[in-house]
Amino acid sequence: MSEWPVLKALPSYGRGRDAAGGRFASLIFGTNLTDVVVTGANGTIDGQGAFWWQNFHKGKLKYTRPYLIEFMYSDNIQISNLTLLNSPSWNVHPVYSSNILVQGITIIAPITSPNTDGINPDSCTNVRIEDSYIVSGDDCIAVKSGWDEYGISFGMPTKQLVIRRLTCISPYSAAIALGSEMSGGIEDVRAEDITAIHTESGVRIKTARGRGGFVKDIYVKGMTLHTMKWVFWMTGNYKAHADNHYDPKALPVIQGINYRDIMADNVSMAARLEGIEGDPFTQICISNVTIGMAAKAKKVPWTCTDVEGISSGVSPRPCDQLPDQGPEKITACDFPAEPLSIDRVVLKSCTYRMKYT
Repeated sequence: MSEWPVLKALPSYGRGRDAAGGRFASLIFGTNLTDVVVTGANGTIDGQGAFWWQNFHKGKLKYTRPYLIEFMYSDNIQISNLTLLNSPSWNVHPVYSSNILVQGITIIAPITSPNTDGINPDSCTNVRIEDSYIVSGDDCIAVKSGWDEYGISFGMPTKQLVIRRLTCISPYSAAIALGSEMSGGIEDVRAEDITAIHTESGVRIKTARGRGGFVKDIYVKGMTLHTMKWVFWMTGNYKAHADNHYDPKALPVIQGINYRDIMADNVSMAARLEGIEGDPFTQICISNVTIGMAAKAKKVPWTCTDVEGISSGVSPRPCDQLPDQGPEKITACDFPAEPLSIDRVVLKSCTYRMKYT
């Protein structure tokens, strides 16, 4: 452990996640870089995370565990064709960066390993994640932008994010999570062709009083889900805070959430949608969704509080806060047709030259 450099806490977080101090540098790390390619014909990076997980569980860490790959304040980053095993914590973490392509990544960690998130774009613009397979002990993809008062002050959202052709297995977390650290804002996320198996939830929005920020203009279509606890989960009472200095009057804005064209089977509960009293989650749209309930499913498939929106062609029937608009509105939930600029980026290849003497 003494061989790992220690960095200051991220300014949008104010502290480390595992401990109040700083954080260990990631295995592959860079800051203020331009035009970087990390690729490897499906070559493997083994983080040997068991050592770190044990020390985390025993409370022996003075600093936050390292990630496998992290780039800060960087532009034009491509990470492709790698297998990442047993990360000490998060696997891929671009932060305060732009124009990022992550493609063809396989991530594997034990499903009980702590905080082994797959790919976490954090306060980033123009990101494309595609053709990846993730088995982890936490969210397969977690979209972030800072924590409480620190994220509000830093004020850098994650926006213009594309996620497509993702397969996820995570029995205790989500295929795609938005938050809970979303205080700088999350906007214009487009996810399609997502498969989740034995995963706690398909899409989860996590926030709380004191977070501030926003999650808006979220578009998800074409999900296939097998053996899920929830299909949709929104949480307005996520408890973790950076410290006790957050402002409980800093309320998040959650609006413009669109889900369509989803098939799920063996589901325990269709949805758990919990906004914040006095600060409801609004403009929720769910259409063309068929959910097959498990043999021992909850008697009430939907629970909804402090949410507002519409639905069309959803089975089982949603809660009253999402009134059905009839079959003619089955395509009502938006999904933008215009591509983002990151969609036009072509994956680069590396050419290695050997000099013989």
